Amino acid sequence: MRLTILGGGGFRVPLVYRALLADPADSVSEVVLHDTDARRVAVIAEVLTRLGEGHPAPVPVRVAQSLDEALAGADFVFSAIRVGGTAGRIRDERIPLAEGVLGQETVGAGGVLYGLRTIPVALHIAERVAQLAPAAWVINFTNPAGMVTEAMSQVLGDRVIGICDSPVGLVRRAARAAGLDPAAFDSGRVGYDYVGLNHLGWLRSLTFEGSELLPRLLADDRALASFEEGRLFGAEWLQTLGALPNEYLHYYYFRRETLDSLRDTRETRGEFLDQQQGGFFERAAAAGGPDAVYALWERTRLEREETYMAHSREATGGWQRDSHDLEGGGYDRVALALMHAIVRNSGTRLILNVRNGTSVPQLAPDAIVETVCEVTAHGARPLPCGPLREDQLGLMLQVKAVERAAVVAATRKDRGAALRALALHPLVDSPAVAARILERAAKED
Repeated sequence: MRLTILGGGGFRVPLVYRALLADPADSVSEVVLHDTDARRVAVIAEVLTRLGEGHPAPVPVRVAQSLDEALAGADFVFSAIRVGGTAGRIRDERIPLAEGVLGQETVGAGGVLYGLRTIPVALHIAERVAQLAPAAWVINFTNPAGMVTEAMSQVLGDRVIGICDSPVGLVRRAARAAGLDPAAFDSGRVGYDYVGLNHLGWLRSLTFEGSELLPRLLADDRALASFEEGRLFGAEWLQTLGALPNEYLHYYYFRRETLDSLRDTRETRGEFLDQQQGGFFERAAAAGGPDAVYALWERTRLEREETYMAHSREATGGWQRDSHDLEGGGYDRVALALMHAIVRNSGTRLILNVRNGTSVPQLAPDAIVETVCEVTAHGARPLPCGPLREDQLGLMLQVKAVERAAVVAATRKDRGAALRALALHPLVDSPAVAARILERAAKED
C-alpha cells in the first residue's frame, strides 16, 4: 500500500520511515513525501536514504512536487503539516505571553491561534483527498490535533483519525511504574480506560489480566516519583485526582507555576526549535552525504527530546527526562499500528481522536474526543467509557466549546467566533485580553 506523508520535510518524518523499515509485515510498498519547502524535503529524503542503507528491502521513497500528485493513488495519508512554520509558532507563543497568558502551540491562546491559521489548509487537503483518493484513510498528527481532526471530519467523516503519542506514552510509563514488563503491554494483557480531548485527558483505569492496578500505583509515592507524570504533577495531587492526567494538563492544573517559568523566558519552545531545526537544515545542506546528514539528524533529534516540555519540568524542580523516553517516536508506532489494524481488520485497541458517538453523552456525536477505540477495516470505533467526574467533564465541555468555535471561525472567517474561542478558553482570563491577542495576531500574520 502507498503511504503519503504531507509535511514530508518535517524533522520527525525519519521516525515514521524507521518504523516502516522495522515492520516485519512490509505493509507499505511506497512512501511519497510532499512539502511546500523543497529544501527541507530534499534533506529529509537524504536521511531516509541513509536509514534504508543495508536494509534487505528498503521502502521506496518518492518526492511529489504537488499536493495532487502526492495524493493520487494513496491508501493512507499521514498529515503532519506546520502552517506558518516555526516562525508562526513563535508568534503564537509570544503574542499571548505579552498579554500575561500562556503561549503554547496546542494549549490556550497559542493553540487557538495555531488552529485558526491551520484549519483552512487542513480543509483544503481534506477536499483534495475526497476528490483524488476517496478510499484513503487520513491519519492526522497536525496540531492542534483534536481541532484539526474535527475540521477535516466535516469533509471526510470517519475516514480521518487523529493520533497523538502522549496517551500511549502515559499508559506505558504507568504500566512500567506498576511493575509490568513492557512486553506485557504489547501482548494485549494490559487494559486501560483513557478519555478526554487531545492534550486533555485522564488515565482512569489500568488493569493487567483483569486486575486493577491504578489505586495501588496512586498510593505508592515512590512508584509515582519513578515516571514523568508522577514527578510533573506530584503524588499528593494525583492521589487527590484519583487518576493520571495527560502531561499537557499541567498547563491547566499548574498554570501559575508554568506561566511564571515562561513569562520572563529568553527563549520559547518555538524559538528553540526555530534555531535548532533551522540550523540543522542549513548544516545538512553542506554536510556531504547521507551518513553525515543522518548523524547530524540523530544528534539534533536527541537534543529535541531532552528539552521536551522543559518549562513545565523547570516549574516542578528541573528534573531530566528518563532515557527510555528519549528514543523518539511514539506517534510513528501509533500510526503504524493504526494502519495495520485497518488493513488486517484486527480489532486492535488504540487511543485515538475520533468522533464521539455516544461515548461521552454530554458531547455532540460528531465532536472529536480522544479515547480508547477498537480498530477494524471499517475504521476506529470509540468504546464505551465510564462516567466522567464533574471536574473532568466540565473542563472537557469548556475546551470543546473553544475548539468548535475555532473551527467555525476558521471556516467562515467569523471574528465573533474567533473571539469566543479565545475568550472562553480557561487559560485566557479576560475577553479584553482575548480581543487584543486577536487584533495583534491579525496584524502580524
